[in-house]
Amino acid sequence: MKGFKEFIMRGNVVELAVAVIIGAAFTAIVGALVDGVFNPIIAAIFNADEINTAVWQLGSVSIGIGAVIGAVINFLLVALVVYFVIVVPMNKVNERAYLRKHGHLPQEEEAAASETDLLIEIRDLLAARSEK
Repeated sequence: MKGFKEFIMRGNVVELAVAVIIGAAFTAIVGALVDGVFNPIIAAIFNADEINTAVWQLGSVSIGIGAVIGAVINFLLVALVVYFVIVVPMNKVNERAYLRKHGHLPQEEEAAASETDLLIEIRDLLAARSEK
């Protein structure tokens, strides 16, 4: 029972559960947006009553492209919102936390210690040592 309790209380399990719950709620929002806004637009473009019946005629062949376009739009909307609502703010939070802890960004550290700068510093230290 102790092992199970440790497993459940680990941060990544709790984070995963929260992500699944938020994802389910977010799916409803995106689904309503796609069904209410984008599907009618795409259906009008393809002259169909609803997006799932939108087809592309190639001679005598009908390609049911409406459902695919709807799924692609749904995916892109989810990815867009996840990026701008979750990823970008989390990157900013992580950057600020790193700045508080270290006082500078990792890129600044790398830029400050270029290979040329290090070689010059080694040369100067060797020159100072040989003068003694």
